[in-house]
Amino acid sequence: MASGVKVTDEVIAVFNDMKVRKAQANEDEKRKRKKAVLFCLSKDLKNIVLDDGKEILLGDLGTTVNDPYQHFVNMLPPNDCRYALYDATYETKETKKEDLVFIFWAPENAPLKSKMIYASSKDAIKRKFEGIKHEWQVNGFEDLKDRHTLAEKLGGSSVISLEGSPL
Repeated sequence: MASGVKVTDEVIAVFNDMKVRKAQANEDEKRKRKKAVLFCLSKDLKNIVLDDGKEILLGDLGTTVNDPYQHFVNMLPPNDCRYALYDATYETKETKKEDLVFIFWAPENAPLKSKMIYASSKDAIKRKFEGIKHEWQVNGFEDLKDRHTLAEKLGGSSVISLEGSPL
């Protein structure tokens, strides 16, 4: 069921910036890259927009953000839905990897109307996010409390570390 909700150009631009890693980026450009970002519905419920101030920049890591995964979890609202992109850095037994994860956050205590609108609008945003390998629907903080769940989504038992921390 489509909701008729539109994805703003700003949301698409953020996705494209996160998806394309510039090999020639200078330090300043790298610091401004987004590690994680939240998206929400506009007040009139007609557009998917950036959730103001709800982002982690690579430049924040090690300064204002020590554990990006935990910081990301803490950004999620306990009583409302969100969409999110999380740029996961992880290591398997063979190699180091970075993958974008699309997350649909629908906590159990979010209002029913919010859950319905977000669920019916999810396809609109997913269609704009071409090339996403990992999608994760999360229904509560229990699902997020340790990084093993995300590691499982990324590569199962072959993942040995996430965000530089061993599992």
